[in-house]
Amino acid sequence: MTETALAGVLTEEQLQLREVLRAFLGKRSAEPDVRRQMATVAGYDAEVWRQLGGELLLSGLAIPEEYGGSGFGYAELGLVFEEMGRALLCAPYFGTVALAAEVLLRAGDESAAKDLLPGIASGETIAALALTEPAGRWDESGVTTRAERVADRWRLTGTKTYVLDGHTADLLLVVARTGAGIALFAVDTANGPVAGLRRTALPTLDQTRKQARLDFDAVPARLVGEAGGAWPAVERTLAAAAVLLAAEQLGGASRALELAVDYAKIREQYGRAIGSFQAVKHRLADMLTDVECARSAVQDGLRALAGGDATELLTAASVAKAFCSEVFTRVAAGAVQVHGGIGFTWEHPAQLYFKRAKGSEVLLGTPAEHRARLAGLLGL
Repeated sequence: MTETALAGVLTEEQLQLREVLRAFLGKRSAEPDVRRQMATVAGYDAEVWRQLGGELLLSGLAIPEEYGGSGFGYAELGLVFEEMGRALLCAPYFGTVALAAEVLLRAGDESAAKDLLPGIASGETIAALALTEPAGRWDESGVTTRAERVADRWRLTGTKTYVLDGHTADLLLVVARTGAGIALFAVDTANGPVAGLRRTALPTLDQTRKQARLDFDAVPARLVGEAGGAWPAVERTLAAAAVLLAAEQLGGASRALELAVDYAKIREQYGRAIGSFQAVKHRLADMLTDVECARSAVQDGLRALAGGDATELLTAASVAKAFCSEVFTRVAAGAVQVHGGIGFTWEHPAQLYFKRAKGSEVLLGTPAEHRARLAGLLGL
């Protein structure tokens, strides 16, 4: 990451990336597209997904070149997530790139990385990280799914839920407990049903991001990395994903603010635009302040991602996730209120942003959970 990127100033390449991506999403992830795709079981447009990975090369943007990627950094990846958040893109991008690809890069298994990352980088493979279980915990103690070695194969037994795109993924990366501790396993689902595996799509408040329940009954799996040493890689992945989710939340909040400002300029009451009323001005000013503070939190998280210090990353990630979660919810709720009654209707885009905000707020841990984690990291 360059010094200008670290300072929050976009380079010429990054400006071009944002311009191209915003134009693409404006055409392929407009509100009618979002509504159409979120109503499907898969939750995305296969052609748009092919273009994202095959033409725009976004699936492998931050994957090293030796694994088929483009080798860019987290500054560029954060920019991509921000733009996707603005557009409420319906695609398995977050689960595949921010979670699955990241954990493969951190697992320390060169063979698995060479085998599995090129498919993700090209966009041919949709991947999902299966960590959470019915208790909904994102920590090590929440993992109860068992992995046992039977003859010469590992087999998984247990239940994973709230798995992003778990019902459509071609590759499942499952966090399970062995006799030696936490381990990571790969289950290839690209060639059809897998014996012992049942995948069920879940109803969600935010229909733009699909989730699934996965039930494992002695499902054969490939060990990735060491049996018992996977948690540091998973923890680092969750921190990286928290920063990238915060960038996505920033994009959503920015767009919700724009919707509110645009409406306040044209909606009239008592012969005046409502944006001229002091109460509305104050609300919009508070929303803008929230968005700009969230931008600073995201930038600090991206800086920590590029830096390499584990404790600093965990701290910055929790700050970004807790703050941006609450900002997105406040700003999206403010956009609904500025629009008045129409903002509460199904037909208006403001409610789509509010539902995305509420869904993202609990993804990867609630703000309260991240503040508790921060307290532990700071010794409070």
